[in-house]
Amino acid sequence: MSTASEQITAAVTAWPGVEAGFGDRGEFGFTVGRKEIGHLHDDHALHIGFPKAVWAELKAAGRIDYHPVFPGKPGYASRRIENDADIRDAIALLRLNYDRVVGRHGVPTAA
Repeated sequence: MSTASEQITAAVTAWPGVEAGFGDRGEFGFTVGRKEIGHLHDDHALHIGFPKAVWAELKAAGRIDYHPVFPGKPGYASRRIENDADIRDAIALLRLNYDRVVGRHGVPTAA
């Protein structure tokens, strides 16, 4: 059985233009061009940013919480990953950002 991060990575990197890799703080991020659509901390947390209106809807639905580095600040979010439903929702949250970035900037072309 694959880990949560392996399952999320397999799903998200299958989308056109998504690249993945480790960042400066040990996080494993997903980018579309120069835009980060979110990052994982091991198998237990997704950190992701949204426009404030989208963030408020997701928070009200119980899908996200405040980012631990920015407590009380709408826009930056955290999603715990504890089970298969959390894995599916983490992928769905990343897809929301992917669709937003691609809708605004298009799928990056290979250099």
